[in-house]
Amino acid sequence: MSEVLMELRDVSRIYGEGDAAVYALNRVSLSVFAGDFISIVGPSGSGKSTMLGLLGCLDVPSSGTITVGGDEITSMNDAGRTEVRGRTIGFVFQQFHLIPHLDALGNVETALLYRGFSKSERHERAMDALSKVGLAPRADHRPVQLSGGEQQRVALARALVTEPRILLGDEPTGALDTRNAAMVMELFAELVSPERAIILVTHDLGVADTTDRKVSMRDGKIISDERKTAAF
Repeated sequence: MSEVLMELRDVSRIYGEGDAAVYALNRVSLSVFAGDFISIVGPSGSGKSTMLGLLGCLDVPSSGTITVGGDEITSMNDAGRTEVRGRTIGFVFQQFHLIPHLDALGNVETALLYRGFSKSERHERAMDALSKVGLAPRADHRPVQLSGGEQQRVALARALVTEPRILLGDEPTGALDTRNAAMVMELFAELVSPERAIILVTHDLGVADTTDRKVSMRDGKIISDERKTAAF
């Protein structure tokens, strides 16, 4: 059995009080295993964004518990959750959030600042991450000199350079054309490993169909959790 990297147990997220209370999530439970390649899908208002905030330790539930790598984070303060997030989770967003005046290498290196690495160690690790996404030859190019697909690959390298156990993507192909979206999805598939889980929140059913596990949401609840059956 694969290692459980994260577990949500009976989690609710409520906004407002009394008659005005709105359940963004309603008693949701989910286990994320090492080696998982998961898509979370659902219509607008289904709870996907709220789920992403909880999976990324950016928010805490109104009730229920969340465990990350054996640490129960629901009762932690902001500093504690930040520490868990920094050593466990990497993020890739729809918008690339690259620093315009830094080249690709410099953008990836920013994720390693304040982590105790020397300049040469940051350089080596960042180059290795760029190599994994096929962009080592473009390391000295600034974002304006890169295509949209290349910028998203730099953002992916930046998320990978900290060696997270869980990689979260928020509509990671949403700003890309079909060709670049397919290329980025191929990279995500290649980055799945027995030690890492990848979770993509998306409205794109084509993206969801490429993952090994699809979690469908509606009205703040998980309505299905399907895992592909291996073909022989």
